[in-house]
Amino acid sequence: MIRWLIGAIGLTVATTQALAADPLEIGIGYLRQASVKPALSLVEQPAENNGVAGAQLAIEDNNTTGKFLNQHFTLTEVRLKQGDDPVKAAGVLAEHSGFIIADLPADDLLKVADALRDRGTVLLDAGSIDDRLREQDCRANVVHVAPTRTMLADGLAQYLVWKQWKRWLLVVGSHDNDKLYADALRRAATRFGAKIVQERTFEDTGGARRTDSGVTLIQRQMPVFTQQAPAYDVLLAADESEVFASYLPYRTWDPRPVAGSAGLMPTSWDAAHDQWGAIQIQNRFVKLNSRHMTALDMQAWTASRIVGEAASRTNSNDPKTVFNFIKSPDFSVAGLRRAIRILLSRHGHSSPRAFRFRGKALFRTPHPDP
Repeated sequence: MIRWLIGAIGLTVATTQALAADPLEIGIGYLRQASVKPALSLVEQPAENNGVAGAQLAIEDNNTTGKFLNQHFTLTEVRLKQGDDPVKAAGVLAEHSGFIIADLPADDLLKVADALRDRGTVLLDAGSIDDRLREQDCRANVVHVAPTRTMLADGLAQYLVWKQWKRWLLVVGSHDNDKLYADALRRAATRFGAKIVQERTFEDTGGARRTDSGVTLIQRQMPVFTQQAPAYDVLLAADESEVFASYLPYRTWDPRPVAGSAGLMPTSWDAAHDQWGAIQIQNRFVKLNSRHMTALDMQAWTASRIVGEAASRTNSNDPKTVFNFIKSPDFSVAGLRRAIRILLSRHGHSSPRAFRFRGKALFRTPHPDP
């Protein structure tokens, strides 16, 4: 009896010492441009902490679990000013962060991925939607959280076809990203049985978009620009550069709905979403930031939670160990309960293969006027 009691006391002391040990530190970096891309509409300007706020909320969630597992998560943000080298900044960040959430253009993301490949740093793409990042320019050390243009176009197409709006008038901007989105919409039309009855190009002449005269000029162009079109059910705008699409709703020559870059827009998240625990996460986010969650916030939240979930399951802060578990069939993140898996499309492959977008598509209808 005495021997058993002594053993129990020794076990208790050993357990207390283990719990009192320093927590396992897990650093997550956040790399992005210093300036937030402005929106055309003045009522929809993104917040300065767009994206970062979502990652910070996930850090709190990670640390809630970490208290019980003796783990501690931190977030280090680096903002790239104009002219800064993203590779150099990522190298400095990687010295104390084995995982980096990246909100970068596709070319910069590839440069950073190649530079950090041999260091074992894991990148989580939360901002770039280029399809080529998962296809010909796929990198083994990158986890893609942001949906691709093809995913977004597929989700939108499925809804439009379900509504029997199968005849599309496609209006494409003159910038490269606009053309990439148009390619995704054309593919979606072929895949789901829609027909593009006509395509038109809206040239960006570089006018002052936010002056009274510039706004009035573009608004007045819309009825004339859209007249004499073949019979169509919906107008699709491919305007990622935000030059003209916001002026299309309620200004087309024929009374037709607008979708794509304005009107009915596919997105990975919207503040109006209220299923699968979305209200709970929205309320917590609003309490911390005094604004609603954006798609970028949710994508960054997901990226941070991927690291937190894998680290808790492996009880490790080693990037290689955590990354191997993320890529394994056993990995999953509780995104369904928090409204993460919301895209209809299953096109292409995701890295890791165990993390896929599923469920219902979300759409948002912005304010019609800038």
